[in-house]
Amino acid sequence: MEWMLPLCCGFFIVALLYSCVGHAGASGYIAVMSLAGLSAGFIKPMALILNVGVALITSIQFWRAGHFSWALFWPFAILAVPAAFLGGWVHLPGQYYKILLGVVLCFAAWRLTINTLQEVFTQMPSRRTALGMGAGLGFLSGLTGTGGGIFLTPLLLLNRWASAKTAAGVSAVFILANSTAGLAGLSMTTHPLPRLTLPLAALLAAALAGGLLGSQLGSRHLPHQVIKRCLSIVLLVAGAKLIITGISGK
Repeated sequence: MEWMLPLCCGFFIVALLYSCVGHAGASGYIAVMSLAGLSAGFIKPMALILNVGVALITSIQFWRAGHFSWALFWPFAILAVPAAFLGGWVHLPGQYYKILLGVVLCFAAWRLTINTLQEVFTQMPSRRTALGMGAGLGFLSGLTGTGGGIFLTPLLLLNRWASAKTAAGVSAVFILANSTAGLAGLSMTTHPLPRLTLPLAALLAAALAGGLLGSQLGSRHLPHQVIKRCLSIVLLVAGAKLIITGISGK
């Protein structure tokens, strides 16, 4: 059990960093558990379980702070949820799409870093655009074991469909819905979900504590530009992780 303390610390830090931008940290948990040498059969369901818990806390925090838009959320989510269920049920060799997604996330992080424009927004996306993108993001979230917010947030910001905090609030609920659906889809396969044990409860508590603190900071205290900088770091970490695991074939 010598890995318990480092894992708890890693989960707390990941949840803290990700939740301040409306994310739940699945890609970060996957990276931490991979470094700890945990089995692939344990990592994906555990990441989704942690995602559901942290996303629930983050959704409540951003909603209570007034940073959630139902009108922006539902067109993306209505097809994303069943698509996430399907993605969680399907198992595909992920080497190539992980590399591609990693490059896309790193590019989005770079775009957000050099974007010094003010918080000026265009009209919201058409329903057809949001429905199609939501279905694709939902499938990717279930397939990769993430909540999809890592793809949705930069999409909203770079197209100027939402402010940084509104994008975070919408993404948090999007992640909660998709992670729950992905976990349900995964439970329909032959991969059993982890049983609740004392070590598992300690890991979950560490992630929830980080999520509570991070979402409180992000929803009420951090300015928009700081949120964008934090998001850039999150995207770089997630993108690098996808590229490395894609190249290694793990």
